[in-house]
Amino acid sequence: MSFYERYLEYKNFDFEGFLEKVTDRDIINIINKDRRLTELDFLMLLSNKAVKYLELLAQKANKLTLQNFGKVIFLYTPMYLANYCVNQCVYCGFNITNNIKRKKLSLEEVEREAQAISSTGLRHILILTGESRKESPVEYIKDCVKILRKYFRSISIEVYPLYENEYAELVEKGVDGITIYQEVYNEEKYKALHLKGPKRNYLYRLDAPERACRASMRNVNIGALLGLYDWRREAFYTGLHADYLQNKYTDVEISISLPRIRPHCGSFMPDCKVEDRELVQIMIAHRLFMPRAGITISTRESEKLRNNLIGLGVTKMSAASSTQVGGHTLDDKSDGQFDINDRRGVEEMKQLIYSKGYQPVFKDWQAI
Repeated sequence: MSFYERYLEYKNFDFEGFLEKVTDRDIINIINKDRRLTELDFLMLLSNKAVKYLELLAQKANKLTLQNFGKVIFLYTPMYLANYCVNQCVYCGFNITNNIKRKKLSLEEVEREAQAISSTGLRHILILTGESRKESPVEYIKDCVKILRKYFRSISIEVYPLYENEYAELVEKGVDGITIYQEVYNEEKYKALHLKGPKRNYLYRLDAPERACRASMRNVNIGALLGLYDWRREAFYTGLHADYLQNKYTDVEISISLPRIRPHCGSFMPDCKVEDRELVQIMIAHRLFMPRAGITISTRESEKLRNNLIGLGVTKMSAASSTQVGGHTLDDKSDGQFDINDRRGVEEMKQLIYSKGYQPVFKDWQAI
């Protein structure tokens, strides 16, 4: 069984009809529930009716987060290795048809970037590439990981979907986490947004997190790019997918990211605007449905919003981010994938987290 079978169970579900029938009593019952929420409870938390109870729901989300994670926020930063891409995804700055400056780091440049980032105290890094096997083959990623292991205790990847044996090879070399967004779970919308390239293969991408789980990846992080389609359905499928993985692969840490689409090179305009309040509602709903899942909020979001999300369920945040290849040290940078919103450095984020009564954590884990 793959998650696609779970997706099909809800493909023709009457979301609008169900959400319209949610009552005050339904939400109050969920707030008072001591046992695990059902997937339909989770969907109710994404309804309009739940909005008037956000304060009570936030209090419960805070309690569950403290029980499962304590008062800590893990910090990391992204490092772009390359931005060459073979896909034509209408919403992405790396779209092969976009006239942008492309770049791939040499191994010497990788080391320079690593030295600069590690000097801030960070010991967890997320490395990214555009989706081009030719320009960023697995062997190149392995070579980069070999260098990065000298500076970081935890290395995650956000690259094109790999075969199971390739994930296993990267795990052997020192990679312990993967981030991969389905982008949009609605199958028809997915095809309309991905015009050309291997990323058009919906099922191959959908099953990538499970291949990583089978390859013994320690942490698997998934998400939908909010704004590409109806946010309630996309948030629901993200939670359903994460729950499926957590139940099937109990030795893997499953986490969720909540990225909203940002301005980028290109003319694409999102179909569905996701407001700040709606993002908060999504985060709280995920926390109540999956108390043990990590939740990541990146620098796509504003300073003010990120400040206020601490305590509502977030467990991991990025700092000192750049979406440019060579963005941390090089004068000869590429164009970025999208615009960063929160440009604060590591020290500023440290002080912010301390001011909220939380502890910033600089490494995700320590290998024995």
